[in-house]
Amino acid sequence: MHFQMIHENLNVFDLKRSLHFYQEALGLTEVRRKEAPDGSFIIVYLAAPEGSFQLELTWLRDFDRPYQLGDNEFHLAFRTDDFEAAHRHHSNMDCICFENPSMGIYFISDPDGYWLEILPPA
Repeated sequence: MHFQMIHENLNVFDLKRSLHFYQEALGLTEVRRKEAPDGSFIIVYLAAPEGSFQLELTWLRDFDRPYQLGDNEFHLAFRTDDFEAAHRHHSNMDCICFENPSMGIYFISDPDGYWLEILPPA
């Protein structure tokens, strides 16, 4: 028996803002979308040009406040081929929320407060 990771879901409060962030910060683009016939939810799948893993963003019409992430002890990780350029880009976006120079990594925060780890080339 074999398993393959295919996507990770994040609930988002402002879908348009989140889609813009993920496109600008990480180059992720929409690959498919599901919308409830009654308009109660929209699910958008994003992916990078390389790889098959997808990020699923779920917007719920009736959720009327930003999500409370608690201690936010989870994160997604992204590897970049140009760490210095990525760091400059994210600095310009003012979305870096934590840096660990001794480990050679940093984190950015999306519009809902989810942390995304940025890794240098392997």
